[in-house]
Amino acid sequence: MMKKNPLLQYENVPVYGKMIESNYRQLGVPSKKIQSLEKEGDLIRLKRGLYVVNPEISGKPISAPLCANHIYGPSYVSLRWALRWYGLIPEQVHRMTSVTIKRSRSFDTPLGIFDYYQVKVPYFSIGLRIVKEGGVSFIIASPEKALCDFILYDSYIPNRSLKRLWQYLEEDLRLDMDSLSHFDVKIIESCAEQGEKRTILNNLIKIIQQ
Repeated sequence: MMKKNPLLQYENVPVYGKMIESNYRQLGVPSKKIQSLEKEGDLIRLKRGLYVVNPEISGKPISAPLCANHIYGPSYVSLRWALRWYGLIPEQVHRMTSVTIKRSRSFDTPLGIFDYYQVKVPYFSIGLRIVKEGGVSFIIASPEKALCDFILYDSYIPNRSLKRLWQYLEEDLRLDMDSLSHFDVKIIESCAEQGEKRTILNNLIKIIQQ
């Protein structure tokens, strides 16, 4: 009878190498087994010491947002990737974008590039959601928070003019302007209260309430 592959227990959830090594304690150097599994393609390394099982082994698709939550945390998926995920912007996004309270960093992985942008602690926890997709759950910004985060990190956005902000959202970002009518203004107000680009966020609230 064939022995069950111990990697199957991890499904598509990122897992630390030390946890995987615990399945190979009978080997003299379990860490070498991890290297072998990575070389054979059974494991995909997300960063030093963190892996996800190859979908060809697990039978489950890899969740990029879940990986993003695990690679560098605490963090949540946001900015351009989240706006695209919600269908608010038309362009494809080729880098996973997240927000963290740690310093900004990027990780180049076999799954693509994962970018992290730093924000202050009081601002971080506003407007977050836990979404279940493909049998796993990950943390993502609400549409309102994702847009606030994007505004926070785009130096091009006009600071004063309501008209220019509208043009920016509609023409430059190509945001689905009709979707703004469904936005929860309270989330944007909470972001503005933290003092980051308050004028622009207050102008955004005015556009939504028009």
